[in-house]
Amino acid sequence: MLSLHSVCTYYGRVQALKGVSLHVGQGELIALIGANGAGKTTVLNTISGLTPARRGQVLLDAVDITSWAPEQIVRAGVSQVPEGRQVFGPLSVGDNLRLGAYVRGGGKGTQADLERVTELFPILHERLRGRAEALSGGEQQMLAIARALMARPRLLLLDEPSTGLAPLVVREIFRRIADLRQQGTTILLVEQNARAALRIADRGYVMETGKVVLQGAAQELLDNREVQRAYLGKEYAKIWE
Repeated sequence: MLSLHSVCTYYGRVQALKGVSLHVGQGELIALIGANGAGKTTVLNTISGLTPARRGQVLLDAVDITSWAPEQIVRAGVSQVPEGRQVFGPLSVGDNLRLGAYVRGGGKGTQADLERVTELFPILHERLRGRAEALSGGEQQMLAIARALMARPRLLLLDEPSTGLAPLVVREIFRRIADLRQQGTTILLVEQNARAALRIADRGYVMETGKVVLQGAAQELLDNREVQRAYLGKEYAKIWE
């Protein structure tokens, strides 16, 4: 569904991505892991057109979308959940969700989609009339994911969904992400919590300083000693026991 070929992205004169190549197949959940500053978020922003590539290609279903505007890419079926959630705090939970369907023009099917996403995240159904800013961090993350799903994406980009959340909440969020994958949603997951990401992924890519340095099946990366040493610390180990 998605492929990047030798993508180079810059912030001014600073090169953030240095020839990144990767692919995401239909129905796959792919984990992109690495330390802070490795370029993971830049990969997502390049795919979604927020920080366009200066060289290389981004292909969606073999169509070159490298120079497309972000709104074109959303209409093509790509939705990004940004790091930090970025919900519209003063608006109600329901209005946040309806805004997610804006690209489709709202209207027909919106209510059915709202019911579908609140079935996935039942706490949102209880909070539909409440202001988004009154939600906990974990609830806001659920809202951000549900809002992206309202666009009916074929490809969902998730940027650090575990940031700032307690371990038990992280476990719940990742269970819901795994559910989405089981339902057929194609997902590219950027995550510092490498253990949690690889536990639910099909394959993974490891990034360092703007480059992909390792790739493979998720279990292979979990078993890789270098990956264990660099990224699989003990801080989240108890989540999965």
